[in-house]
Amino acid sequence: MQILAVDDEKIALEGLVSSIEKVVPDADVMGFRRGDLAIEYASKNTIDVAFLDIEMRGENGLELGNKLKEMYPNVNIIFTTGYGEYAGEAFKMHASGYVMKPATPEKIKKELDELRHPIENGSSNRVSCKTFGNFEVFVDNKPVEFQYNKSRELFAFLVDRNGALSTIQEIIMNLWDDSEPDSHISYLKNVRKDMISTFEKLECSDVIVRQHGRIGIVPNLIDCDYFAFLNKDESVQVNYMGEYMTQYSWAEYTNGALEEMMSKR
Repeated sequence: MQILAVDDEKIALEGLVSSIEKVVPDADVMGFRRGDLAIEYASKNTIDVAFLDIEMRGENGLELGNKLKEMYPNVNIIFTTGYGEYAGEAFKMHASGYVMKPATPEKIKKELDELRHPIENGSSNRVSCKTFGNFEVFVDNKPVEFQYNKSRELFAFLVDRNGALSTIQEIIMNLWDDSEPDSHISYLKNVRKDMISTFEKLECSDVIVRQHGRIGIVPNLIDCDYFAFLNKDESVQVNYMGEYMTQYSWAEYTNGALEEMMSKR
């Protein structure tokens, strides 16, 4: 677990880092007294949890938290402060937790035990997907940028297929949903090429498999809430709130299947 701790007061920072290390001695904990140095470190290292003091000279913890969320949408932000009036602002940005100073080991443990975004310990997969709610795909915890929006949708469709290979016709009928599939073949070729080249540039093209004109993904190489749900991971199932890839109409069938599975738990 990679943990960031930021407080511009030396004694407060030392106490915060010490408390964190007592609770999770195996974690990598980095402490900073300046927000810009914390951001520089985060740009080169994946961050799972960030403890941020709200009241700091210059850039405050709320601004720093927003920057970290832009870099890592699933980072767990936990604010530390001696002032209770900031709780509302903290929760507006969907922070994972809120600690009133002093940041004792007991308070730290309580927040780490109730993180908003579960941390996949020991996973070596660089590619991860979020399917509950809107679909998102990440490499090294950073959002993947495609040239076309349809490239993201194509990858989402392959994730939904859970490793089953799909033909050009199957993809077109789902992504375009019309009666003239041949009119989209040229566009699909560009979309497929963009998707493949994007993962090649990120050096993780092995998540995509092609065989006899069909294409799919390798589920074992991708961390995904949908896959974990199907594997009956209860810690993931509780995060399903009846929404699955909500921006894609073709995902409604799978969403119905997930709802039925939840009703039978």
